[in-house]
Amino acid sequence: MHVTNRRYNFNPGPAALPLDVLEEAQQQFIDYEGKGISLLEMSHRSRTVEEMNHETQTLLLSLLDLPKGYEVLFMGGGASTQFALLPMNFLAPHLTANYVLTGSFAEKAYKEASYLGRTHVAASSKEQGWRGIPDLGTKDLSRDAAYVHITMNNTIEGSRYAEIPEVGDTPLVGDMTSEILSRKLDLQKFSMFYAGAQKNLGPAGVTVVVIRESWLEQASKEIPEIMRYSTFATNKSLFNTPPVHAIYMTNLVLKWAHNQGGVKQLERRNLAKAGLIYDVIDASSGFYQGIIDPKDRSPMNITWRLGNEELERRFILESETHGFEGLAGHRSVGGLRASAYNAVPDEACQALAAFMLDFARRNG
Repeated sequence: MHVTNRRYNFNPGPAALPLDVLEEAQQQFIDYEGKGISLLEMSHRSRTVEEMNHETQTLLLSLLDLPKGYEVLFMGGGASTQFALLPMNFLAPHLTANYVLTGSFAEKAYKEASYLGRTHVAASSKEQGWRGIPDLGTKDLSRDAAYVHITMNNTIEGSRYAEIPEVGDTPLVGDMTSEILSRKLDLQKFSMFYAGAQKNLGPAGVTVVVIRESWLEQASKEIPEIMRYSTFATNKSLFNTPPVHAIYMTNLVLKWAHNQGGVKQLERRNLAKAGLIYDVIDASSGFYQGIIDPKDRSPMNITWRLGNEELERRFILESETHGFEGLAGHRSVGGLRASAYNAVPDEACQALAAFMLDFARRNG
């Protein structure tokens, strides 16, 4: 029986999960598949966990429409740990890591790499206040590039790449944390991409890495085993105790995504949901002020400002009394943000658009 008093959840992560998934997980919580034991208590060496782990990897590759030749790794530490593991594995002393800076997390990734070797900023929108995605061409890359790192969707600022950039033969790596499963992309352009699960994949606690097998062969063998991507690939992500329950929840979310019609159908819904809110912003005669260049706007993270901070605080307080959750912008930038990930239902965005219209009418 569905819960009827759930709030409209626009949190940026941990974010909304499908209600069907939560209810199924609740039913299995104490006695998983009639085994007489919870998955939280079960050995990760058991056949049950091994099969669930393998199924989840297979489901993800299928939804992403990736052929053979890619490995799915389940790791811990969030995307922030990948900021360091990537250069540890692939930034050889004679090479340079290339980064495109498009927001706060992109800059953090660059900073972590700078502790480990030579780095190069291939393009940046920092001087423009992160208001868009800078142009990038192969001429912007260093000649000795180990890889190019991009952040496909900037969670805090609300921008995203409309297209995957072309970088020639240089390996392309993407932080897909707020982007994965939200739209159809030719992901074979990437040698590797990664995502914290807590946006579109599942709960916090597991990080997904998808890596091309041929590139994996080039990874360093001179770092501790626990930090090698090859260790996780060889051991099917079961080298040490993985976040089993978070992987299971991801399994359920992937099945839910498949039942929704797959990524193509989710993309159609996401564009429609975001359009409801962007339409209110654009038609408000400046009462709501969009932050990002319209061509670079993200359907996943919709950001805007009001005339002053006092009005923004009033908006947040009133929204909470009307059943909305998570509409405050990131503490580093302020403003307002609605994260409309895959699991955010259409009616939540419809309700937010109606609330915004009413708020503007009463305060404009």
